[in-house]
Amino acid sequence: MKEIWDQWDDEIKQLFYSNYGDLPYLFDIKVDKYLFRALAQYWNPTYSCFTFGKVDLVPTVE
Repeated sequence: MKEIWDQWDDEIKQLFYSNYGDLPYLFDIKVDKYLFRALAQYWNPTYSCFTFGKVDLVPTVE
């Protein structure tokens, strides 16, 4: 996806921003693979959330 983004000119990027907001900034975030592995064990695919005991945590992008 990053490679596709880099190929687009400014006009196309602006169109993308107008439809999807700041989503492209996520391309620059480095993922901590150890944290990702730790969180993956708590992911509940049925409800699309993390479950920690009796607490559910839903990830959001704002």
